Amino acid sequence: MTATTVTITGAGGQIGYALLFRIAAGDMLGPDHPVRLRLLEIPQGLKPAEGAALELQDGAFPLLRDVEVTDDAAVGFDGCNIALLVGSRPRGPGMERADLLAANAGIFGPQGAAIQKHAAADVRVVAVGNPANTNALIARTSAPDLPDDRFTALTRLDHNRAVGQLAAILDVSPGAIRDVAIWGNHSATQFPDVAHATVDGTPALDALAARLGGAEQAAAWVDDEFVPRVARRGAEIIEVRGSSSVASAANATIDHVRDWMLGRSDGWTSAAVVSHGEYGVPSGLISSFPVASDGSGYRIVEGLDVDARARARIDASVAELVAERDAVAAAGLLGS
Repeated sequence: MTATTVTITGAGGQIGYALLFRIAAGDMLGPDHPVRLRLLEIPQGLKPAEGAALELQDGAFPLLRDVEVTDDAAVGFDGCNIALLVGSRPRGPGMERADLLAANAGIFGPQGAAIQKHAAADVRVVAVGNPANTNALIARTSAPDLPDDRFTALTRLDHNRAVGQLAAILDVSPGAIRDVAIWGNHSATQFPDVAHATVDGTPALDALAARLGGAEQAAAWVDDEFVPRVARRGAEIIEVRGSSSVASAANATIDHVRDWMLGRSDGWTSAAVVSHGEYGVPSGLISSFPVASDGSGYRIVEGLDVDARARARIDASVAELVAERDAVAAAGLLGS
């Protein structure tokens, strides 16, 4: 089997480090699928990436064909089949959101252009670094010759967090839960939706009502505890751990790519993909939706009922995405 070339930006960072060994072990593409790894870093990040490359060699992974470390995007994306855009500019003290967006446009714009010029024809891209949705949009608009459906952003971490919270309150395995949905932006405005979710085939809201003493108590838990906790889980982890999510973000990235590439048969998941007007989301935005995959790519699950409460939450998150897009465009940082 021909090896798949996987490029990881920010590969010398913590999430990159957590990704590399699981990809090499076959967790992302399967136990019989060889990979080549391209570790793309900024110059000051090369030494940690080179150290990780040495450890990959010492791991003697049967599926790992080779590892290359570089700070040249043309080399890093050459022949790339899967691009994991992990490296991003974090928000620093006193930095306005507009400044953060501009800083990341300077990273993801050139990366998108390099992907269009150098990557393989079948390349698929996922923006992991925050603000992920708008970073993915910046990369996509800088690669106008590539199809829209090649660019995604990671909201699988939010999806997994939502599943984990439901599993904990209901005392079930996460594997019993299907069809949770994350809508909108990967931010505190996101909407984790359980209206269509099931637990061992039972509607999740019914299971919550039985567990918590009634429908009213279940609705209160969803609104007052579940939705805000999922949306703010990243901040909770920083407060407890002292640094941001690493292993769970890497795990979600692997889940995202595996389902995108190999398909999934157990209901839908969530991913931020390019909208073409589905559910009233403006065309061109990269917004999270419930998505299904047969291995040929993610497709938005259409035709779901969205009540007034959900509509308001979705609209609020989409409005944030529109504001981010407009801020980047106004600064002349968005491609065609």
